[in-house]
Amino acid sequence: MKDLKSEKALAAKEAVKYLSNGQIVGLGSGSSAYIAIAEIGELVKNGLDIQGVPTSEKTRALAESLNIPLLSIEEVGSIDITIDGADEFTPDLQLIKGGGSFLLKEKVVASLSKAEIIITDSTKKVELLGKFTVPIEVIPYAQNYVLAQIGKLNGLGKIRLADGKPLVTEQGNLLIDGDFGLIQDPALLADQLIRIVGVVEHGLFINIAKKVIMGVGDTTITFEK
Repeated sequence: MKDLKSEKALAAKEAVKYLSNGQIVGLGSGSSAYIAIAEIGELVKNGLDIQGVPTSEKTRALAESLNIPLLSIEEVGSIDITIDGADEFTPDLQLIKGGGSFLLKEKVVASLSKAEIIITDSTKKVELLGKFTVPIEVIPYAQNYVLAQIGKLNGLGKIRLADGKPLVTEQGNLLIDGDFGLIQDPALLADQLIRIVGVVEHGLFINIAKKVIMGVGDTTITFEK
């Protein structure tokens, strides 16, 4: 039986090797990213001089607890490297992210980054995206319209719930999880989704990742463009 936490830890240890003094580092959200942040905290404790940009309040709180110096997104013009996780990735480094509901901040930070490094366990690699639903962040006023438009794209959308109520993101929006089956053309779907009025952002990360480090067993495999 695979030890997925161990695989994530191996990937995290490999990813932090790319950090160096003076960098601004994007800090992702989710179980894999939190392992990486713990590794970064140890490096900072031992003298690494970096500043982090968090992608969620949970990430911020964790980083602060580890004494990682932080900057707000408003203070940076670019980010040297971001380490984050993914819900799925393909060998050509297309991703689905947002299972943890922080996709908007994650995509802003990723877009500002010179290098986006994704760390995963071995269950996240797929040949085609789509077994995991595509998170779509929408303004509440437009939820019914967006659901109807998703249907026109041959998808099935459901409002994500938390404790029986619609989950509200840190930006005050709702999340729709869109099931499009296996996605033959992720770039096309990404473009179609972002054109829907009321969609703020979606979890298809197209041509953003520069590297995916996947833990597998007791080693790692690195996928690059």
